[in-house]
Formats: sequence, C-alpha cells, structure tokens
Amino acid sequence: MGAGSTVHHEVGELAEDVEHGYGAVVTNSGRISVARAKEEEGPGLPFTPVQLTRLDEALTLSARATGLGFSVYLGELGADPRARAEELHTSIGHGSSESVLIAVSPGERRVEIVTGEEASRRVADRGCNLAVMSMVASFKEGDLIGGLVSALRMLSDQAGFAHTKR
Repeated sequence: MGAGSTVHHEVGELAEDVEHGYGAVVTNSGRISVARAKEEEGPGLPFTPVQLTRLDEALTLSARATGLGFSVYLGELGADPRARAEELHTSIGHGSSESVLIAVSPGERRVEIVTGEEASRRVADRGCNLAVMSMVASFKEGDLIGGLVSALRMLSDQAGFAHTKR
C-alpha cells in the first residue's frame, strides 16, 4: 500500500480479505480471526514406529539366520495378484534368486509368497502355505504386524541356518 492509504474493515465484515481469503474477520479488538475448512488427512501409515521396529527386527533376524533376503510388500496387487507379486519379487534385482517376498493386500484380502530359485530349495510350498494360514488367522484378529512377524519366523525356521562358506 502506498503512503497515506488505509485499510478499513468493519467489525464483523465477511468480505474476502486479500491476505487471508474468505472466512477472515476483524474482531472488536482489531485482531483478525481466520476460519479455515478442516482438511481430511490422507491415509496414515499402517504401522506405528514400534510396530515398524518389530517388523524390521524380524526381517533382519530372518536374513541373518538364513542368509536369504526377506521382503514385505503391503499394498494393492491388482487383477492378477500372483503375477504382480512375481513382478515385485523380480524387481528385487540380482539377489532375487535368494529372496522371499511376502506380498499382502489387505483391501483385496490377498496374500502371496514368492520365493526365488535358490530360496525355493530351502522354503517348500507347504511351509509357505502354513505361513499364509498363520498370517490369515492373525489378520482376521486385526493383527497385521503380528501375522507378518509370525510368517517371517516360520519361513526362516523352515529355511534353516545359513550355510557359511569356508
């Protein structure tokens, strides 16, 4: 504003305020009160920091004990869940042969376990099926993190200890 110009607000005026937009009003004390629409928060993270720590610990311990790579994917798997899970497993890269992926789509009520070529020699389909059944039981109770941690333990127990090279 130039020198000598003034801004005049009537108390209770509901006109658009240039600086604050609609919903701003000058109160009797001269303070500007601004009302803003409450914006809905987007979907939050599915896990608390403590739960993420539990999952990270289970992934780390499983990998150390077995020498295999373990990954968890949580999200939509689409029209062909198995194909999408296999695509995700392949995206792991050069280590995918020695990796196990647990893919969970809670909204679609789907669970897929994909094992790489080397990992499948140590983690049989029967063991994967038992891990899936365990996860589903936990998920039905609303315990997503518990189901994932339990499945990781079951899969790593089945795979056995890592063979160290001498």
